Formats: sequence, structure tokens, C-alpha cells
Amino acid sequence: MPEGLTHPLLFFPQVSDLLPWSDRAFLAALLHRLPRRQLRQLHLIVSPDTVLRWHRDLLRRHHAKASRPKRPGRPSTVRSIQALILRLAGENLNWGYRRIHGELAALGITIAPSTVWEILKAHGIEPAPQRDQQTWAGFLRGQAHAILAADFFETRTLTGARLYVFAVIEHATRRVHILGATAHPTADWTTQLARNLVMDLMDAAVTMKYLIRDRDSRYTQAFDNVFHNEGIAIVTTGVRVPRMNAIMERWVRSCRAELLDRTLILNQAHLLHALREYESFYNEHRPHRALHAAAPLRPLPQPITEPDRLDHLDIRRHDRLGGILHEYQHAA
Repeated sequence: MPEGLTHPLLFFPQVSDLLPWSDRAFLAALLHRLPRRQLRQLHLIVSPDTVLRWHRDLLRRHHAKASRPKRPGRPSTVRSIQALILRLAGENLNWGYRRIHGELAALGITIAPSTVWEILKAHGIEPAPQRDQQTWAGFLRGQAHAILAADFFETRTLTGARLYVFAVIEHATRRVHILGATAHPTADWTTQLARNLVMDLMDAAVTMKYLIRDRDSRYTQAFDNVFHNEGIAIVTTGVRVPRMNAIMERWVRSCRAELLDRTLILNQAHLLHALREYESFYNEHRPHRALHAAAPLRPLPQPITEPDRLDHLDIRRHDRLGGILHEYQHAA
């Protein structure tokens, strides 16, 4: 074994890949102290470039450890503030991070604008110009208090005759107005129903700004003018896009499933009678999920908290249309 070298693995080829880090560091640290004769012997084991690379790695690790901060960095933003920032961005699509920062400052919350920007970016929220786009669903929610929706739907009598029903619904309250039914929905008939609806709204002090309807040819210019004269704008749905009038379409489905599909309609008079009963049932009794189980014209009663009343419930059933529709109430 050569003088000055005691590690037996140093004589094998490619041994540099087998040396542990401690041996590499030791050789790199002692490189400048080895005699020239031992340097020539060391060259047989590893090249000078390898030893220099080890030495650079040793210095890099030493400096990295020395420059490591002894204290942790800036603490993360409080979760409640992060949640508030995300809420402001979600409720105000046209607010950028600067506007959100200003709102936080007005609330007495001190935070850097760059922190607001980083929180929005981390949660995948786009800048305000890309978020401030009015969607159809957002429009319906924002203007629900001033929207009416109208639609025609048809049904068949016992003899196979076709009858057309015209109804409207208020988006905010979900109150339904069944305006009429006929076998021949002419332009004059439709226009007269529009006049009747406008007068009913005026008598009830209900203010509307929009009427959603499809592109049916039964809606004539005279029909639209009735609403234009009262300051109500007409919003037409897209071609074959029933979701643009989803609330009205959903009511038509309920009317079919709960009434028309379970009733044999004899004639137009019978249909109008059944529809009036269903209109009263829907507006005054039927629970609605969008109203948290309340009916359009009936708020929820106070919950029963007395144990005695809960133990002795006396619920009576009231039938409509021969038992097709059921209403349940407490006994008087």
C-alpha cells in the first residue's frame, strides 16, 4: 500500500462513486496539504477536477448552513383574513386585488397589497377583468326580484283535443299566475292576457323590470308593447336553450307531474277549474326548496317547541280535486 494512503478501496477503478461523503470531504480539505508525491498517487484514484468539485460542494454546504435564517420567515396570513379576501373576490367579480386591499384597510385590517394578490393567485382566482363577466345564472339571481317568466304549454283532453295554457311566474316569490287556456291562442287573446297581468301587478303593487319568454310566434309585437309601455323589458331566450327559462320550465314539469298526468281533462272549462285549484295549492300551501320549504304566499310558522304538543299531534288532511292534491293542517 502506498505511503500516506490507508483506505484500501482507493485502488479500485471508479472508486470515487463509492466513497462516502465524509471521506470526500476529508480528502477535499487535506488536498492543499498533501505532498506532491502523494498527489501523483491520488491522481490514480480520482481526478483533480473531482476533488475540486468535492471541495466546492463542501464550501457550498458550509455557506448554505451559515446563511440559513435562525428564525422562521414572515408568518402566514390568518385564515379568517384569507377567507374574507376570497369572499370579497367571490361577491364582487369586478374587484381587483387593489380594490380588495382598500376594502380591508377600511375595515381596519392591515395587510400588504401583494399578499392579497398572492392569496388570490394561490386559490386560482383570475384577475378582475377576466372574472367580471355577467353569466345568465348571475343575472337571474341578481335581478330575481324584478323578473317575470312566461311560457305556453299544451295538454290533451279526454277526447284528444289540444288545449294551450299560458302562465307566468315571479322569480323572487315563485308565485304563479295562470292567465288562461284556449284551443286557439290568437294574437288578440295573448295580448289581452298581457293586459290583465299588468293590471294585476299594478293592483298588487308589484314592480317588474324584465319578462323572460321564448321565441314562440304567439308572442306578437302587440304583446311586447303592453310590457314596454309599463317599463318592462322583454328578454328572449336562445334557440333551443330551455335552461334560460329554467324556473318556468320547472314549474311546468311540476304542474304536469302533480296534476295533468293524474287527471282526465274533459274540456276547457274542466281544465281551467283544475288549473285554478292547482294555482291556489301551489301559491298558498306547496313547500318550495328555493323558499326554504315555505310557500310563495305562506311563510313558515314558528317551530313547535312544547313537548306536549309534539306528543299529541292532531293533523287533518284537506283534499283538493277529489284527492289528487293533499293539504295537511293542525286541527283547530
